[in-house]
Amino acid sequence: MDRRQQAEELVGAEWAEWYFMTPQERWAESMKLWDIYLSMGGTLDPEPDTQSPFFDAEEWRALYGHGRPGVRVVRRGGV
Repeated sequence: MDRRQQAEELVGAEWAEWYFMTPQERWAESMKLWDIYLSMGGTLDPEPDTQSPFFDAEEWRALYGHGRPGVRVVRRGGV
C-alpha cells in the first residue's frame, strides 16, 4: 500500500489530494476560491468587532446589501 492510498484511507480522497499538492499548487487553488467568493458578492472588508473596547458605533457605517460602501457626497463648489 503506497502513501497516497494510506492518506486516502485516513482523510478521504479530496484531502489526500490537497496534502500531496506542492505549496504553489495549493496557492493557485486557493486563489481560484477567492475569485469565486468575490464574484458571488463577497468582500475583503473586515467585519467590525462590536465587543472591542475600541469599537465606535458612531464611526462605523454598515455596508449596503451588495457589499459596497455607500455613496459619498462630493462638493461642487470651491474650497
